[in-house]
Amino acid sequence: MHKNLLLIFTRNPELGKAKTRLAKTVGNETALEIYKFLLEKTRDESRKVNADKAVYYSVKVRDNDIWDTETYQKFAQKGEDLGHRMQYAFEQGFKAGYEKVLIIGSDLYDLSSENIDYAFRTLDNHDVVLGPAEDGGYYLLGMNSLHPSVFHDKEWGTSTVQKDTLANLTNQQLKLLETKNDIDLYEDIEGIPEIMNRFIHTKK
Repeated sequence: MHKNLLLIFTRNPELGKAKTRLAKTVGNETALEIYKFLLEKTRDESRKVNADKAVYYSVKVRDNDIWDTETYQKFAQKGEDLGHRMQYAFEQGFKAGYEKVLIIGSDLYDLSSENIDYAFRTLDNHDVVLGPAEDGGYYLLGMNSLHPSVFHDKEWGTSTVQKDTLANLTNQQLKLLETKNDIDLYEDIEGIPEIMNRFIHTKK
């Protein structure tokens, strides 16, 4: 067993339920295609990371999907909100004996395996590593022991999550990574030629 565990939180890609804010501009079908593309990109980058990997599904675990069982452990998310679900996944990782546990989402275009490996390395001399997102949340969170306060009393999905999380970590050795941008709105994809050319400009 590896000492590092990478958690990937994912939603099952279903029409009308994926990237709903983006869908208001591009339509449900295109939003779903973009989300599937981001899932595959997350899979391709995460495969290269020097860690064990676990996918946590928002609804139910799928068997024959893009996440192969030789590379990825598969679990269902448990908990009433995002904080509880993340805490549960971190707890399971530490209980299983991992020394460093790190979580990412599955809707970031420019998150690379190098970024994730670097985040794991920073946990050698930091308690917590956080990747701030431009919308006020975060795209990556890693720890070498559980800090439950970061999962509680947050308005998940709002611009205050990052600030409130940092307030919980004033006594920990914290490493902040570079800010990156989640894909949630049309403005988030406008500066990404690969997505625009592949999914937007070709659809006349």
